Amino acid sequence: MGFSPCQTRSGYDQPVAAQPSFDITSTVDLQEVDNAVNQAKKELAQRYDFKGSKSSIDLKAKENLIELVADDNFKMDAVWEILQTRLVRRSVPTKNMKLSDIEQIGGGLVKRKVELQQGVSSDAAREITKFVKDQKLKKIQVTIQGDQLRVTSGSKDELQNAIRLLRAQDFGVELQFGNFRD
Repeated sequence: MGFSPCQTRSGYDQPVAAQPSFDITSTVDLQEVDNAVNQAKKELAQRYDFKGSKSSIDLKAKENLIELVADDNFKMDAVWEILQTRLVRRSVPTKNMKLSDIEQIGGGLVKRKVELQQGVSSDAAREITKFVKDQKLKKIQVTIQGDQLRVTSGSKDELQNAIRLLRAQDFGVELQFGNFRD
């Protein structure tokens, strides 16, 4: 006995109506970070107060890490300020940067690591999920999918309300909303 592609033994498969949804992500564009690091390096090389300094900025893209080295804490603050200014100008979210403490290394130099946060951390994802549930929006579901979240609802208006509410909150990372589906 043959069946058509849409027919099963129990009858016809009903196509599941896709609910409107969007994804919440938090990423840093590594190309823009690389551009900002290169601009900051040029500025360090040209600034008078850094002549003869051993200060440096090194991007380790595979490790999502930037290493800063300076002669002392004062110069470290200046190096970070230069880099941060360049990142902001290139629209790189500095919220997604986690600074380590300044540590002493050989030769009287100090070092600081800047970790680039790629994706929504599990703690932030749980906090976002709890926040959305606490808002009592109608029939909104938040699903954690690795380092991103999928928000679904039967109503596009409710999804827009959710985005508006999420933008007004600070979850410690820069949230990006995309992959909208009707």
